[in-house]
Amino acid sequence: MHITLESDYAVRIVACLAAEGIRIDAKTISEITCVTLRFSLKILRKLVTAGIVKSFKGAQGGYQLAKEPSEISLKDVIETIEGTYNFNRCLDTDFCSRGKSGMCAYQQVFNNITQMVSKQLEEHNFENCKDIQKDIDKKSNICCETRVI
Repeated sequence: MHITLESDYAVRIVACLAAEGIRIDAKTISEITCVTLRFSLKILRKLVTAGIVKSFKGAQGGYQLAKEPSEISLKDVIETIEGTYNFNRCLDTDFCSRGKSGMCAYQQVFNNITQMVSKQLEEHNFENCKDIQKDIDKKSNICCETRVI
């Protein structure tokens, strides 16, 4: 089970903006994150609409975070792209594909899993992920100049 590629790219884009801490044009974001320019622009539009990223027009235009990295959770970004996270589609409706009325045992288990994953995504923001990356880089002896998004 995976999040979509679009969500993965959205996380990369927000991580890039958080790491750089300045306004960056879409072409540069695309190059740093290895996401095509066209797809980057599509994702950036969604992130701007959600209030996660701000866009600026003109010669000095570009994109930057609309909030501090510590105020943007992984859940915020993923749900901007995917919609509300549910482990199983049966949680989206009252309909049970097993023909049960009300909640079945599987739906209850899936709901518990959904809550655990949602909690973890909410607890991790782009500031603490930067700190986690620094710890990983120290342990791996990766040069500070290496960009890993």
